[in-house]
Amino acid sequence: MNPYLLTNQLDRREFLSRGLAAGAVAGLGVKASGNDTVANSLHRGMPVAISSGNGLRATGKAMQMMKRGTDTLDAAIAGVNIVEEDPNDMSVGYGGLPNERGVVELDSCVMHGPTYRAGAVASLRNIKTPSLVAQTVMERTDHIMLVGQGALDFAKMHGFQEFNLLTENARKVWVRWKENLSPKDDYLGDSEMKGFERPTGTINCCALNEKGDLSSVTTTSGLAFKVPGRVGDSPIIGAGLYVDNEVGACGSTGRGEAVILSCGSRTVVENMRHGLSPEEAILDVLKRISEQTVDKRLLRNDGRPDFDVNFYAVNKKGEYAGGRIYKGGTYAVHDGRVNRIRDSIHLFDK
Repeated sequence: MNPYLLTNQLDRREFLSRGLAAGAVAGLGVKASGNDTVANSLHRGMPVAISSGNGLRATGKAMQMMKRGTDTLDAAIAGVNIVEEDPNDMSVGYGGLPNERGVVELDSCVMHGPTYRAGAVASLRNIKTPSLVAQTVMERTDHIMLVGQGALDFAKMHGFQEFNLLTENARKVWVRWKENLSPKDDYLGDSEMKGFERPTGTINCCALNEKGDLSSVTTTSGLAFKVPGRVGDSPIIGAGLYVDNEVGACGSTGRGEAVILSCGSRTVVENMRHGLSPEEAILDVLKRISEQTVDKRLLRNDGRPDFDVNFYAVNKKGEYAGGRIYKGGTYAVHDGRVNRIRDSIHLFDK
C-alpha cells in the first residue's frame, strides 16, 4: 500500500512513528546494545538525569539535588560543574585542551524547560565554569549568546574570577601536538605520533524531575588545537542541546559541525514530539547525518562518516537513550534508583 495513503487512516503521530522508526531500523543495520531496544524503551520513570560517558558524577549530583527539590537546571549545571572544575578532564573547563595557539577557549549553553529561556557563551577565556556564565546570560540579560571578550567582560561584571585554565598536563599535550605538526617546520619533537588523534570532548546533562520539568546544559573546551575562535555546536541552542518542557530534552557531543548542520538536538526533540521513542528519535537523526555527509574529506573508504556524533535524550515520560553513529559509545544515567554507565545504541559497527 502506498504509505501516503495511510495518512487518511492513521493520525499523524502514529504515521510518523511507524515511518521514521522503520526507516531508521531497516535502512542502516541499526544495532542495539545490551538490554536496549530500538522500538520499545524499557527505561521509564521520573526523575532522570542523563549525561555523556564522562558524566557519571554529573548525573549523581544532579539526581541528589533534584531529590531535594532543586530546580532541574540548577541541578544539571551543578553536575557538570564537577567536570568543568576537574583539571584531569581535558575536554571541559579547567584543564581543557587549548586552541592551536595554546589558549583555552570554552563554550556552553543552557536551556530551562519551565520558562523556555536559554543562555550561551562562546570562545570564553579564563573562566572555569562557562555553564554558570551561560546561566547568568539567561537570567541577567535579554540576550541568548555572548562571545569572546564581551562574554569575559560580562562574567567579570558578575563576579566570576579569572583563572589560568591551561594546566601543565594540557600544556604538554599541546606542545607535543605542535612539535609534530610537520617534519618541515622548526619545532623538534617525536619522530612519529602513532595512535595520536586530535581529542574531542564535551559534557551534556539533561535532567527531568518528578514534576515533569526538564532542563539541559552542554559545556566544552571544544576541538583540541582548533583555529582560535572556532565554535562548535555546544553553545548553540537547537544543536548542542534543546528542551521542550512538553516533550523532552536532548544534548549532543562529537563533531559539532555535523550537529549544527542537522540542527541535531532540536530534531531529536521534534521526533519525540511526533511519537518516536528516544531511541528511535536519535537513530533517525544519526541516519540523516550519515546520509547527508557527502564531502569526501569527511568519509572513510567505505563511504561512511569519518567522525562520530552522540545524542542523549529523555522524554516527558522518563524514557531515555544514548546513541551514536558507531559502536563503542557509552552514556551515564541515573534513573532515580541506580547511577550507572550504559552502552549507547548505534548505527554501524566500527
